Amino acid sequence: MTEKELVRLSKWLSLRLRHDPAGIGLALDTAGWAVVDDLIAASARHGVRFDRTKLDSVVATNNKRRFEYDDGGTRIRARQGHSIDVELGYADAAPPDVLYHGTATRFLPEIWRSGLRPMARHDVHLSTDTATARTVGARHGVSVVLSVDAAAMAADGHTFRVTGNGVWLTAAVPAGYLSGPEPGGQGA
Repeated sequence: MTEKELVRLSKWLSLRLRHDPAGIGLALDTAGWAVVDDLIAASARHGVRFDRTKLDSVVATNNKRRFEYDDGGTRIRARQGHSIDVELGYADAAPPDVLYHGTATRFLPEIWRSGLRPMARHDVHLSTDTATARTVGARHGVSVVLSVDAAAMAADGHTFRVTGNGVWLTAAVPAGYLSGPEPGGQGA
């Protein structure tokens, strides 16, 4: 598969496994799992054809490791980022002292007023490093990185979970736990 084909299929999988499985008649269970054969067949019925080998390539090579198979390899799901109702089942975890969130400068006034909210997703996504956060923020405009005082949040009773690909999730981050911004490309 070419890089372009991998990206195209990854975007298709993100749409179907995170946001709109019903659009192709695909059923997810309550934890977000879809039967692999059902995903391949439903996609083909809607003009997106791939086989298990191509699907394996996307799961193995996606730079964000967005997708995972169950232990038997018969089901697949997105690890996070859903706008549909799923319960991924990640256990609460003690976060590192500081986590980071990448966003675009145009969102800063609202963030400083209201904190970080999940918007159309289930949770706020945080990373352990500024480089990842900066890359995420750049998808939305001029990137900035905000630091999150995760230790203080945890001490105050906020809960965190971590996905299999290292993304930290929390329901919201009140503005008082934020500092920054760090302009994209400056500092580390």
